[in-house]
Amino acid sequence: MQAVAVHVLPASCRMRQRTALVASADRSFRQRLTEVLGGLRWRVREAEGGAQAWTEAEKLRPEALIVDTWLPDLALGEFLSDFKGRFPEVDLLTVAGDAKGESPAGPYRRELLYALRRIQETDTSASHAAIAITEDEIVEERLMAQAEFVDSRSDDRARAVRPTAQEVPALAATTNRMAPGTARLGNASLGTEADSSGRLPELVGNAGCMLEISRRVRLVAQRMTPVLIEGPTGSGKELVAEAVHRLSSRSRKPLIAINCAAIPEALLEAELFGHTRGAFTGAVQGRVGRIEAADGGTLFLDEIGEMPLALQAKLLRFVECGELQRVGDNEIVKVDVRLIAATHRPLAAHAASGAFRSDLYYRLAVFLIRTPALADHLEDLPLLVEHFLEKMGRDTPVKRLDEAALARLAEHRWPGNVRELEHVLERGVILAGDSPVMTSREIDFGLSVN
Repeated sequence: MQAVAVHVLPASCRMRQRTALVASADRSFRQRLTEVLGGLRWRVREAEGGAQAWTEAEKLRPEALIVDTWLPDLALGEFLSDFKGRFPEVDLLTVAGDAKGESPAGPYRRELLYALRRIQETDTSASHAAIAITEDEIVEERLMAQAEFVDSRSDDRARAVRPTAQEVPALAATTNRMAPGTARLGNASLGTEADSSGRLPELVGNAGCMLEISRRVRLVAQRMTPVLIEGPTGSGKELVAEAVHRLSSRSRKPLIAINCAAIPEALLEAELFGHTRGAFTGAVQGRVGRIEAADGGTLFLDEIGEMPLALQAKLLRFVECGELQRVGDNEIVKVDVRLIAATHRPLAAHAASGAFRSDLYYRLAVFLIRTPALADHLEDLPLLVEHFLEKMGRDTPVKRLDEAALARLAEHRWPGNVRELEHVLERGVILAGDSPVMTSREIDFGLSVN
């Protein structure tokens, strides 16, 4: 057998692996960019928000940071300014391509832009002109960077050696192996201003009413302003509350929820404000209430319209001054809580008629968000169906609907709104058994009237 000579490049000639941070709340975007940069021999670390990106940068000292069009926990402009001041050596690149937020182009800027362009290839609404980088340019740039880039953070501060002629084909092959994108981006728009790019991941739907909810959530999230969410049962009010909390500066503190309609009136006060030992029959030990448990975070009062009038007066005092008293205790407790309330009732009309305290209503309804009935945005039905089927298929193969099944769903009036749709689909998945496709026979609306 003829011996094959194997030539091993010296360490100084090998491609030094670089580290990139990708900061985005969109998991799909992070994964796809990680895959593409991995094909270019980057080591990639993902961050869901600005605070995590900052921590990772302190630890890893990356060569580059790619930031999405918004951050769920920090104001984007302030983050970019502070990051550049703290890490001037990091090549900071915003997905939106805002030069004011970016650092001066680093030695691998074209390579990073090329990775973004590859993701854009399946987004037909995006303009590729801003990232028109060719593979040949990437190869050339990487060769130059390998020859000229000085790693100022290494102890020896050694200059990388230019790759040999034998290494050039391997480098080009690595560039050409980059994996193309496979799915359209969600809320990561890569600099485009398409309408759907403003949608929050929790709020599935691209109808105007759904995009307006996302817009309102973004506007109010970073403030302390109380929020009142109104909408029919099953329309996603709790998801809106969770989105407001997630995008707020309080996201690292708890979101405490309580359903005012689910707890008996006699116990609701103790659940909200807490109680001391022996405060009432059965109180064998003291307990911290839901309001106090939410200190530093957010309190979500679901179905606030069901709260008894007598308890509304005590809640009003807390809303006004941030102070509470546990049941059976004279001590005043100061609590820092952001309030979000929700109701399916027309609370303004109830306040006008005296069925709800008007002074409490006006303090809760400083910023109003309305969730629509599913019948008001039926154009989102296919998107919602896909979302729920993907969710149900995490542990089993994902099922699909045939055209007849989807048409049957579109004809329904949906009195239970999005929650009813989820239950109908879950029932259909069970009825379909091992079949990968759900037909109209598996669409069972139960006791609802079709």
